[in-house]
Amino acid sequence: MWQRSVCVGLLALALGYLCVLGPELPPAALRQLSASLLGTALRAGALCSGARLGELGVCLVFPGRLFFLSPSVNACVDVVLSGVKLLEALGLEPSDGKNHAVLNSGQDLREAFAHFMERGAAAERFFSDAEAFRDIARAASEHPAAQLYVGGNAALIGQKLATNPDLKILLCGPVGPKLHELLDDNVVVPPESMQERDEFHLILEYQAGEQWGRVRAPAANRFIFSHDLSNGALNMLEVFVSSLDEFQPDLVVLSGLHMMEGQSKEMRQRRLMEAVASISDIPTDIPIHLELASMTDQDFMSNIMHQQVFPLVNSIGLNEQELLFLTQSASGPHASLASWSGIPDVGVVSDILFWILKEHGKTAERASDLTRIHFHTLAYHILVTVDGHWGNQAAAVAAGARAAGTQACATDTIDASKVFLKAPLEFVTSHTEAPSKISLNPDEPVVHWRREGISFHFTPVLVCKDPVRTVGLGDAISAEGLLYSEVYPQ
Repeated sequence: MWQRSVCVGLLALALGYLCVLGPELPPAALRQLSASLLGTALRAGALCSGARLGELGVCLVFPGRLFFLSPSVNACVDVVLSGVKLLEALGLEPSDGKNHAVLNSGQDLREAFAHFMERGAAAERFFSDAEAFRDIARAASEHPAAQLYVGGNAALIGQKLATNPDLKILLCGPVGPKLHELLDDNVVVPPESMQERDEFHLILEYQAGEQWGRVRAPAANRFIFSHDLSNGALNMLEVFVSSLDEFQPDLVVLSGLHMMEGQSKEMRQRRLMEAVASISDIPTDIPIHLELASMTDQDFMSNIMHQQVFPLVNSIGLNEQELLFLTQSASGPHASLASWSGIPDVGVVSDILFWILKEHGKTAERASDLTRIHFHTLAYHILVTVDGHWGNQAAAVAAGARAAGTQACATDTIDASKVFLKAPLEFVTSHTEAPSKISLNPDEPVVHWRREGISFHFTPVLVCKDPVRTVGLGDAISAEGLLYSEVYPQ
């Protein structure tokens, strides 16, 4: 099984809070806090052997042999550029926002982009017209400001972890020549996964405060769309399953189920059943992480949760939009909430996460393997686990928060001058039971509480003031959380 020894001094996060909250603290308190943080870093260094990561007080020891299997059914090339610049280049005028489950035209595109930009929310949609999408994709890729990157949730997670020389990644997905060129040398692609043409996904980014007509973005984020039939049909699923015996992974990452929404209902149901059968063939001693993404079909989401995929996986990663859609699809707690207003309420989020594990997670009476959920939103992260199955989760959630700050700002370490604190300094842990009230302490940025055999680890995020790139941020967060997590053999 997957073994590691990891220890983390939380100096990075706490130093950020010192800089953010410092003006409110008297000099004596600042000196005491600084001494406490230094002591934390020194203790971490004394307890660990291995490479220190900059001045962050983080030290970890990896096992001598760790394989990471990242089977992607949505591997692609991401074309990243300003959404406003692309829409202007396409001659699309500013529009009032309107949500569309599927994009059928340029009119739908501009309305959907305005809808989510106005909310500062991430979203992903299928573009149904193949010829129109090719024209848009060509204009996007040829735009002077466009940048091309590895795309697809599992491919991004694998690419993130491939930077560690002790990890080896198997990527199963439709890999074209450009994507193959972009992949890290540590990523192995089976010959069966190679294809002549790349699948392109268009990532339209916007910055906090950016204006398009009457729409003003409250936060930086992105809108994603594609006409991707290969990934939507899970074409590489069987290749992945056939590769397991030879690769002998320590961890499996699944993603791309959201891409199936571009298929007909009959095709989608058939392929989902085939996916469930294939996932069931994975040996039970290999942990499986499922990374969710933006979806629009509540019946499909309900099938995935109730009777299809959730019982077969050990871990799930998701953001605030996906969490709310999930509870709406299954009539869970706070399902009447139409959308988040500003920063998602911690108590509401906690109630939904608790419900998922209590109703669909592993118990003595229920045949489910689900024991872990990694929730991430702009201002904070929460890791929720069923007791007795996962360890080192304080370090895991802190590592995910650190990844959010460094990747968004494109820095190797947390630069306090480039980040700010957006998380609530006080919150309640529930709105459906007698709650605990928690006040954040910059000396102990990871907060822990328990509820009926389920543990919660919460940490604020130091949010980048001027993010360089938001796409793939959730995948980087999940990757870091998985890297620092320890799964207990059962």
